Amino acid sequence: MNGYFATCPKGLEYLLRDELLALGAAEAHEALAGVRFTGTLQTAYRACLWSRLASRVLLPLAEFDAADDEALYAGVQTIDWSQHLAPHGTLAVDAHAALSKLTHSQFVAQRVKDAVVDQFRQREGARPGVDTEEPDVRLNLRLKRDRAILSLDLAGTPLHRRGWREAQGEAPLKENLAAAMLLRAHWPQIHAAGGALLDPMCGSGTLLIEGALMAADVAPGLRREYFGFLGWRQHDIALWRGLLDEARERAEAGLRGLRAAFFGSDADSRMLQVAKRNAQEAGVAGFMTLEKRDVAHVSQPPGSPAGLVITNPPYGERLGERAQMPALYRALGDALRERFTGWRGAVLAGDAELGRALGLHADKRYVLYNGALETVLLTFDLSPREPVAREPRPLSAGAQMLRNRLEKTLRHQRKRLVREGVFCWRAYDQDLPEYAAAIDVYGSAGGDSWLHVQEYRAPAEVPADVARTRLREIVRVAGEVLGVPRERIALKTRERGKGGAKYGRFDQRGQFHEVEEGGLTFLVNLTDYLDTGLFLDHRLVRAKLRELAKGQRFLNLFAYTATASVYAAAGGARDTTSVDLSGTYLEWASRNLARNGFTGAAHRLVQADATAFLRNDHGRYGLVYVDPPTFSNSKRAEDFDVQRDHAALLLACAGRLANDGVIVFSNNYRRFKLDRPALEERFAIEDWSAASIPFDFARRADIHGCWLLRPRRPDAAVNPWDSARIKR
Repeated sequence: MNGYFATCPKGLEYLLRDELLALGAAEAHEALAGVRFTGTLQTAYRACLWSRLASRVLLPLAEFDAADDEALYAGVQTIDWSQHLAPHGTLAVDAHAALSKLTHSQFVAQRVKDAVVDQFRQREGARPGVDTEEPDVRLNLRLKRDRAILSLDLAGTPLHRRGWREAQGEAPLKENLAAAMLLRAHWPQIHAAGGALLDPMCGSGTLLIEGALMAADVAPGLRREYFGFLGWRQHDIALWRGLLDEARERAEAGLRGLRAAFFGSDADSRMLQVAKRNAQEAGVAGFMTLEKRDVAHVSQPPGSPAGLVITNPPYGERLGERAQMPALYRALGDALRERFTGWRGAVLAGDAELGRALGLHADKRYVLYNGALETVLLTFDLSPREPVAREPRPLSAGAQMLRNRLEKTLRHQRKRLVREGVFCWRAYDQDLPEYAAAIDVYGSAGGDSWLHVQEYRAPAEVPADVARTRLREIVRVAGEVLGVPRERIALKTRERGKGGAKYGRFDQRGQFHEVEEGGLTFLVNLTDYLDTGLFLDHRLVRAKLRELAKGQRFLNLFAYTATASVYAAAGGARDTTSVDLSGTYLEWASRNLARNGFTGAAHRLVQADATAFLRNDHGRYGLVYVDPPTFSNSKRAEDFDVQRDHAALLLACAGRLANDGVIVFSNNYRRFKLDRPALEERFAIEDWSAASIPFDFARRADIHGCWLLRPRRPDAAVNPWDSARIKR
């Protein structure tokens, strides 16, 4: 068994993980823009041949520290390159450097090449050549935080290049992204049920061709003439030929049974010719019907009462003016609504605003990246929705009490919510002990509202079936009172098991919703994590940071999704630094910052343990926000206990604080006690806890604490890590 890493566009990780497991991987775990998996060489060959989603398949050869070019050179030379490459063979090197002392990728690639070539020259008296197009061996080096991973690129060239594309339009859709769209829209199941596939803005035909090859069980790599392992010294020719023979047999059988169920149209006759040539090269032209037609006049193909209509409209970024795009999307939405009853729909929209212009209610939303551009895939059920006349079941006495309580809350809060422009708020928090849940509203000025219902632990004496019934009543009553349909209510439930009640497995949908707070927009995910990405009880804390941030350098420790950094930037901070140990949350944070126009070097994201960052950083900040977890035992950092460690942490922050700066410290540990004796020598402390609780959390006034700490003696020398002073 070997370990491999398959790269893919962001947003495809979970799909790729499932695909690799289906291809025989022993284990597969998603990472940012890729999947780590284990398997045999046959597994890797199958991934190169059969993966519709991967971009590359990498075989890691070595991992080593590379803080400078000498260390990089030495690390590369630890590998016996004669095991991989013939002395007169050819190689190429791709290098990517980030957050490292070596920053120039071309220089890094050159040093890797030099180390390989020099080893051959010293041992063999001969040296390999360089071929950047189709080398015998292509190496991939990723350098991050001075740590290098050197891999053999088994794909050789990106796997989305299937070998059939003769020509393309101005904004082509990559084949692996097209495959992801089809999988998310359930095209394999629709085809198996006899459905057709239609793209009303087909361009060069990518979606139709991928859909046909998928339906015919044609391996996406079958037409490729080059892979990165073909010149590799450990290449198993017999194994590879056997896989190719199997793939050819499957393709022949699949194409013999394929139906002519693929329809495309486009307003540009030139693009239709491109699509036709591509389909011919892919061997599926005979199953496809193409015609010139604008999107406003598209209709169901004759004899196809069901199927999938899927398309990738222009976004206004390259192909047209942005101002023209909403009308195009409205025309598409009208056509789908009026003429495709009984079908499924899927549209890759340039952004949420263009998606709303369709005028259709999406049942699923997926964030996908078309190159560097973030897009949203919307899927629709276009079946007729005739109202069903039925009497709702009467509410139980308890559910009626819950309804009365929610209606009273809404009646009392509505004017204040409108007056203060609050769209994300807590509507209910176990007001009635029998209905143990919190209900949060997430919305924006012009968009749909969502509900996030989180179950609390029911008392042990409450039978499980009674607790489930009450939870169903909560969802029903909350939806009716707050005007939110069931499909926009996210429910997190506790399960009973060993160790007591705990939350069950979360979904892995990758669905994000844009919400508004304080005139800013944020992405929340209501299904995939315990928390949503926006702590509603910290609304006033974030507003305080905006008030204090003007002209200051802002440091956000335990930054999570960087909502506090967005507020500070909006308040006029000179720059922001957001520190978190999670790459997932930092990616989320970057999207929050970018959505509000805060990009570039002034808004730094740092993946690091907060205490390690404070030890190593040399910056001075006028405003520091510290909102640590209650406990943390991450494998990548020291154990942290907020009660035990907060004094040392805050004194360490003092070393990074400007003389007239302020630390805003908050946490959600309800039994927390601030260690004033350890802190008052250095800080003037203001307890801002009561003022920081929003009106909708009044019943939970202890949900968090908040303190403002200002330097009392800027010149006082304190060693924050002195265990004699700070008892841990």
